[in-house]
Amino acid sequence: MDFLELAKERYSCRSFSEKVVEKEKIDKILETARLAPTACNYQPQRLLVLSSDEQLQKLNNCTQYGWNAKLVIIIFYDKEVSYKRDKYDNKEFGEIDASIVTTHMLLEVQSLGLGTTWVGSFDPEKLIKTYDIPSNLVPVAILPIGYPSQDAHPSKLHEQRNEISDFVYFENI
Repeated sequence: MDFLELAKERYSCRSFSEKVVEKEKIDKILETARLAPTACNYQPQRLLVLSSDEQLQKLNNCTQYGWNAKLVIIIFYDKEVSYKRDKYDNKEFGEIDASIVTTHMLLEVQSLGLGTTWVGSFDPEKLIKTYDIPSNLVPVAILPIGYPSQDAHPSKLHEQRNEISDFVYFENI
């Protein structure tokens, strides 16, 4: 599929079927995360893959947005590994890198005929405690992943997009 078509087809899936995601598809999603670019290629992304009923059930303590997906990937960055723009302002790039990785996985999920949505509404402290996350890892996103249910559909806002001229400037702002 053409990339632009893939980007147009992707929507935030919030309803999943009971069908389990095959290991081959999980492996492809994880390979996409491995290949995603990161600042200075430091690769600070860390992923927690949840697929057992027990571990998925625990997620309900941290967010209301799991939609009973049969697979969840939680994306972190390692603040001891991530690039810092120390020559200038010491900006931390871990969250940016984790976001790039998440976006790559999100698009790969779509290309595999699966659905997902980027969940940013979660309690980071509960997540860290629930899954016993080391203190050097910072949670960024949660991706519930699965086969869309028969009633899954894009939100009514999905087609609403600004015109390019609303956000692109040439030569100066």
